[in-house]
Amino acid sequence: MNGAAAPERSPSASPPLPAQAQAQAPPSPSPTQPLEWRFSQVFGERSAGEEVQDVDIISAIEFNKSGHHLATGDRGGRVVLFERTDVKDHACRKDAEKADYSISRHPEFRYKTEFQSHEPEFDYLKSLEIEEKINQIKWCQAANGALFLLSTNDKTIKFWKVQEKKVKKVSEMNLDRSAAPANGSPGGVGYLSPSLSNGNALKPGGFPLLRLPVVTSQETSLAASCRRVYAHAHDYHINSISNNSDGETFISADDLRINLWNLEISNQSFNIIDVKPTNMEDLTEVITSAEFHPTHCNTLAYSSSKGSIRLVDLRQSALCDTHSQIFEQHEAPGSRSFFTEIIASISDIKFSKDGRHILSRDYMTLKLWDVKMNSGPVATFQVHEYLRPKLCDLYENDSIFDKFECCQSGDGLRVATGSYSNIFRVFGCGTGSSEATTLEATRNPTRRQLQNPTRATRSLSTLTRAVRRGGESTGIDANGNSYDLSTKLLHLAWHPSENLIACAAANSLYMYYA
Repeated sequence: MNGAAAPERSPSASPPLPAQAQAQAPPSPSPTQPLEWRFSQVFGERSAGEEVQDVDIISAIEFNKSGHHLATGDRGGRVVLFERTDVKDHACRKDAEKADYSISRHPEFRYKTEFQSHEPEFDYLKSLEIEEKINQIKWCQAANGALFLLSTNDKTIKFWKVQEKKVKKVSEMNLDRSAAPANGSPGGVGYLSPSLSNGNALKPGGFPLLRLPVVTSQETSLAASCRRVYAHAHDYHINSISNNSDGETFISADDLRINLWNLEISNQSFNIIDVKPTNMEDLTEVITSAEFHPTHCNTLAYSSSKGSIRLVDLRQSALCDTHSQIFEQHEAPGSRSFFTEIIASISDIKFSKDGRHILSRDYMTLKLWDVKMNSGPVATFQVHEYLRPKLCDLYENDSIFDKFECCQSGDGLRVATGSYSNIFRVFGCGTGSSEATTLEATRNPTRRQLQNPTRATRSLSTLTRAVRRGGESTGIDANGNSYDLSTKLLHLAWHPSENLIACAAANSLYMYYA
């Protein structure tokens, strides 16, 4: 299909997997065929030449556990919710088939609601401005028809409840609307006045037309309310939050510490991991991402800037400074350079749905790890190898510090991550799969990228850091297609049970299905 490229795998992943790795590889009876991805929807599409405001750029995407709802957060501190509309129960489907209606498998979402989650703040003690940008969103368990989610910026985590509320209106008043206004008074008041003006005593039983107001609720509106605020627990910027499978606790991670919270208690957290050295000059690595195991409530994983992933068992001790397993890939002798440690830094990790694998993303590659085999990754996927000769330029303009996210399909057979020029790549990780598809976040995802893009490019500062130094933002990749460092696809999410990917290109949310 168009847009499919030859699979790029590192030499370490090319040979057949050892028997131990094969036993743990995602189940696949035969090599799967590459999926044919189609455009589904776009929200917030911008017209040609339209300038994007920095506050509108999407900074977080997350499906809920059922996949019926999708949440996005942006740099302006807003959270926008979408709900799926094409899901029908089996009875409706059978009725439609009998009526000879065509059932579309095209997944459709619609805008549900939005709310302001965070506001810009200022820490007067540290003279530090705290921006409102949403770093991560995590869905919690729904209850009584209400949706619950956690959202965080650099310092503060908030627990939100979103539910439908009935709008109550007074439909009947205790006035006689048929009576004409008297002396400028509203209708009905004039009717009550004669008996009093003549000095007549009130008859037993009072006024026959006096009625109590009737309150009715006919319309419903969605209301978001902040139930709890978890603050003042992190000295450094929060990079990730993760819900526990027990439904009661969650973790929050910054550069040096990971804290454990109870959802019901906002004024107390427990520090379970602390990598801060006694002397900060001895600091060699920082925490970059953390996530709970999807089914084992006592297990979590966190990644570091040195390219390692540590698996931690909370049952071992209260302070989990020692890990139960560590996953890292040692570099080949003589291959080390100035950029080796920078590009080895892991920007995101994700457990597979069954918890048997961990997917990690560093600057150049995606790696799939088996949690029962820490000798090395079971597969490595090259994302944009054509940029390796340009690492010096990428360092000069700070692009080398961009943090790309990754995701895995619900069946564990495919993984995906973003790159520059608003493209994302989908790789097959099933046994014998050679799938490696390149897609662009446009209405035509498989189109060939033009060597001279006509769309207006935006300044680098509006998409990443406020300060940029030197370096070209455009160039030509290995296939002769142009690439643009100023347009990058950092955030994406895979539907938990279907082949549906949602990804963010600046302020636009694109969805694709296969």
